[in-house]
Amino acid sequence: MPTIRRLTPQDTAEAARWDAFVLACPQATFFHRAGWQTVLEEVFRHQTHFLYAESTDGRITGVLPLAHVRSLLFGSALTSLPFAVYGGVAAEDAETAAALEAEAQALAKRLGVPHLEMRNVQRRHEAWPLQDLYVTFRKEILPDEEANMLAIPRKQRAMVRKGIKNGLTSQIDEGVDRFFALYADNVHRHGTPAMPKRYFQKLREVFGPDCEVLTVCSAEGKPVSSVLSFYFRDEVLPYYAGDDTAARELAGNDFKYWELMRRACARGLKVFDYGRSKQGTGSYSFKKNWGFEPTPLHYEYCLYKRESVPQNNPNNAKFKLLIETWRRLPIGVANWLGPFIVRSLG
Repeated sequence: MPTIRRLTPQDTAEAARWDAFVLACPQATFFHRAGWQTVLEEVFRHQTHFLYAESTDGRITGVLPLAHVRSLLFGSALTSLPFAVYGGVAAEDAETAAALEAEAQALAKRLGVPHLEMRNVQRRHEAWPLQDLYVTFRKEILPDEEANMLAIPRKQRAMVRKGIKNGLTSQIDEGVDRFFALYADNVHRHGTPAMPKRYFQKLREVFGPDCEVLTVCSAEGKPVSSVLSFYFRDEVLPYYAGDDTAARELAGNDFKYWELMRRACARGLKVFDYGRSKQGTGSYSFKKNWGFEPTPLHYEYCLYKRESVPQNNPNNAKFKLLIETWRRLPIGVANWLGPFIVRSLG
């Protein structure tokens, strides 16, 4: 049996070994990177438990990043991984994966959490209840720019060309100021709390060039749309985005994702990961219109002190009044109050 150890944010040498394994392991994702431990602890003050398995010859053979989210509003949980699309075990073999999951279950019981959540891409435990709300969208980036344009369905392609005709331009930002202003206003209009600005600043600090902000401006130079993306191996993952109200008329959102794809093609990247969406939402339809096909995500739950999977998402009817109230808050108040709420959602 492998030895299970814990990573600490201060151990940079072990973090480097962890990331080397993640980069080489086919099951691993950007959200398995060691830097998330620093982000979760420093920004949200969540207690993390980044477990890794070590063979008798000292090699890392598997990793499992976990965080303990505690909330009076939404209950506590041990999750792999909060604020991530993907999580769960990444391991070389079934024995290592089983050892890491066994340690996670033992940890969950010691912490006394109501449930353990694994944000798996593939189904691992048929007996565990499943959250089937989310899907992910991934598609190959073709090696030729024009081929990528022609691969976009006709109606959506027309929107991209409309953005080009409107004189939109894209720029890579050094900071997150323009992105955050668009993002915070966007989520406020949808009635949901925004992540704190320092979260995005920390992402840029921790992940460096693998975390990038692209901002689209109008012909007059006004920012109308922005996206923060992650880069992992040969993939680009647009992850957080925001748009001005003028973006719809200018086709700013469509142009933004085309520019991201065009730039990724020029860099020789192979996969465009559009991220997760809730089924039946506008985001889901938008990605389908780009010619992406949904793939179900298998978020599995081991329940200890509850009888069903939690539904802490905007589709839950009990949050309808809260959403409507949030939309009426002044944006300054919402941005101040939001981080206290969103840290508990994960």
